[in-house]
Amino acid sequence: MTLLDGKKTSEAIQSEIAAEVAHIKEQGGKVPHLAAILVGQDGGSMTYVNNKVLACERVGFASTLLHYETDITEEVLLAKIKEINEDAEIDGLIVQLPLPKHISSDKVLEVMDYKKDVDGFHPVNVGRMVAGLPAYLPATPYGIMQLLERYNIDTKGKHCVVVGRSNIVGTPISILMSKCTLPGEATVTICHRNTVDLAHHTRQADILIVAVGKPGLITEDMVKEGAVVIDVGTTRVTDATRERGWRLRGDVDFEKVAPKCSYITPVPGGVGPLTISMLLKNTLRAAKNEVYS
Repeated sequence: MTLLDGKKTSEAIQSEIAAEVAHIKEQGGKVPHLAAILVGQDGGSMTYVNNKVLACERVGFASTLLHYETDITEEVLLAKIKEINEDAEIDGLIVQLPLPKHISSDKVLEVMDYKKDVDGFHPVNVGRMVAGLPAYLPATPYGIMQLLERYNIDTKGKHCVVVGRSNIVGTPISILMSKCTLPGEATVTICHRNTVDLAHHTRQADILIVAVGKPGLITEDMVKEGAVVIDVGTTRVTDATRERGWRLRGDVDFEKVAPKCSYITPVPGGVGPLTISMLLKNTLRAAKNEVYS
């Protein structure tokens, strides 16, 4: 069994980005600039956005953080997004979710310039991904593909089972794994809450990707020998032995499942660290006009 070390892979990707940014600066080129919008005081969202800003600093990006109170109106927020759309200095824009209930996430997404949508959630980027055209890929699926590529995991002709169909992870990774690229070229089954006999499907997986947010959902008897297991779940569970009173747990019962696997991601330290790195990668691509000239 080999651990798929997302932290190590993330550090390597960020080092590559930093080197490229340093070269851009030496040549007098434009430094990539990421803007992030945060609404409200949710602790998890604030930590996540702050980590993105710190990551920008590490690789040499410029960054702008716009933090608004929960009572900001939808009209004002949409106007600010339109303003950023027109700002040639800003290459990428992310709006941290969730948003307050009085603000439509769909409206926010659709108002955003798809050429600056480095989260890869705009309908134009999703459509281009499905069509196999250049696009900004959603960060977590993009990170999974990087793990598979950098660990030289063979995906061609393999049976990939994806548990979870969210627009953020499950659906896009199922599309990417079926594409005529490597990693990819897999036969894909996607499972969800209405799937009958989930274990029947997961036991057939050469590559099992789980992203539902249910700690310990995948047990030892649900995984076949030699499978590659990618656990995207990160749920806080109570743990009195920890100083903070909790720990992160994945959707896979790691201790029991790991011995059966050829490769498996830990939680934490697996897919999670790659999400911010792939966001940076998308921002660099935006600054270089690699997707949209």
